[in-house]
Amino acid sequence: MKATCHCDAVELEVTLLHGLEDVSRCNCSFCSRRGAAVVTALVEDVKIIRGQDHLTVYQWGTKTAQHHFCKVCGIYTHHRRRLDPNQMGVNVAILEGVHPQHFKDIPWVDGINHPKDAEN
Repeated sequence: MKATCHCDAVELEVTLLHGLEDVSRCNCSFCSRRGAAVVTALVEDVKIIRGQDHLTVYQWGTKTAQHHFCKVCGIYTHHRRRLDPNQMGVNVAILEGVHPQHFKDIPWVDGINHPKDAEN
């Protein structure tokens, strides 16, 4: 699937692991403020076609998760997951032809009680 930020400076080519079947939102301190719904792709299945130099990364805490944003328009594009660093969460709203409002009930993932925190 083709995916672009708002200003079109960043373009991704994404192959989704489960299609649109695993769309979800996270309630952790960061994701709940961002509010984006995401779907899953393997790291190797997210290819930056254009705009690598327009992407910036935000990290905090364990610095395992890497949240990518367009530096021009500010749109969140994707992130490397803390729970499984071999996976990416991809912002469903940047996928060509997909509209988040068409999903009725998007489930929430419990990022507040993250399983990786229990390991410490």
